[in-house]
Amino acid sequence: MDDGMHHGTMGDGEGGMDMQKNNTNNKMMMMMHMTFFWGDRAEILFSGWPGTSTGMYILALIFVFLLSVLVEWLSRLPLIKPGSNHVAAGFARTLMHTIRVGLAYLVMLAVMSFNGGVFLAAVAGHSIGFLVFGSQLVMRTETGALPDMGC
Repeated sequence: MDDGMHHGTMGDGEGGMDMQKNNTNNKMMMMMHMTFFWGDRAEILFSGWPGTSTGMYILALIFVFLLSVLVEWLSRLPLIKPGSNHVAAGFARTLMHTIRVGLAYLVMLAVMSFNGGVFLAAVAGHSIGFLVFGSQLVMRTETGALPDMGC
């Protein structure tokens, strides 16, 4: 039975996105992966990025890793000093929260590429970020308590 759709894959078949050609309007549609896959042929955050180069894929993994570390750092950044103006402190916390949430959503969208390497880079970045900035193993607070996560 022919439903008018022809299926194929883009790239070398390793993690390529499915393409469908609709005979009525001859447009190619890209179908996103809906399960985890391994390989360096993925689109992460932007159309065509990182492309087909293995070096660019590694750069994308490093970017996701660093973005995850940055989210953890911003979650524990001691921004407000005791005795600060509470209105200014409230606006500063709101701005920092907005930036942190925006970056966390970017990490989430990168993970939604369903690429196994991107997933591992994000989890590793959050883990290393927490180890360095939140676990007290590497950095201690003055009071000895865990820093406020600002949630």
